[in-house]
Amino acid sequence: MNISKYEQRTLHALAQGGAIHHRKNEKGDIVEIDCLNRDGWRLDDCTLAVFLKLRRRRFIRSENGGPYRITREGLATVRSQLDNR
Repeated sequence: MNISKYEQRTLHALAQGGAIHHRKNEKGDIVEIDCLNRDGWRLDDCTLAVFLKLRRRRFIRSENGGPYRITREGLATVRSQLDNR
C-alpha cells in the first residue's frame, strides 16, 4: 500500500503505543485532533487531513468513543523503523 511520509510517521507513533485524541462539535463532526506518542509528546505531522485519510482506509479505529488506536491493517501497513532513543 502506498502511504505518505506523514501517514507513515503517524502510524509508527501509534504502533509504539500512541493514541489520537479527538474533539467533536455540536453536530458530532471531528474538528480537532491531538496525536500523542506513548511518552505524551504531541506529533505535529498528524493533521486533520492525515487523520481522515487513515480513518477512511481503516488503519485507525476508536472504540466506545475513546481515543483512536492503530488496527491490525494499520500494523501490517506500517514499515519498521529504528527507534532512536
